[in-house]
Amino acid sequence: MPQFETHRPVPHTPDQMFDLVADVERYPEFLPLCEALAIKSRRERDGKILLIADMTVGYKAIRETFTTQVLLNRAERVIEVKYIDGPFKYLDNRWHFADAPAGGCTVDFFIDYEFKSRILGALMGSMFDRAFRMFTEAFETRANKIYTAA
Repeated sequence: MPQFETHRPVPHTPDQMFDLVADVERYPEFLPLCEALAIKSRRERDGKILLIADMTVGYKAIRETFTTQVLLNRAERVIEVKYIDGPFKYLDNRWHFADAPAGGCTVDFFIDYEFKSRILGALMGSMFDRAFRMFTEAFETRANKIYTAA
């Protein structure tokens, strides 16, 4: 039952960071272990966008694809990811982007997951744990590249 949570100040606005994390189709370009991401469906209702997405992750010879439901709530600056299908017993992931008092924003990231298979958990668990710990850093690096003028 690995779990990770972090709160990172960044020099970018909450809207910029929300947009960056919400742009899930670009994840394979910069996110650790993410080899592919395909949007299966997209619906908008009450100002929120609901995506169903398949993400393929890999490390060495191991590849796994899992399906999640991604709720993009711009008004509250929250992104919630719920597990649908794949190698996990469960996966719960949340992002929140709040104005920081000195400017920029604070990115709150939380993930909790467990693999269905103990063998897969043993093979991939430590790598997933390291990758999830690097996620917020990968997004921050991407934001600096996109939003900081050269």
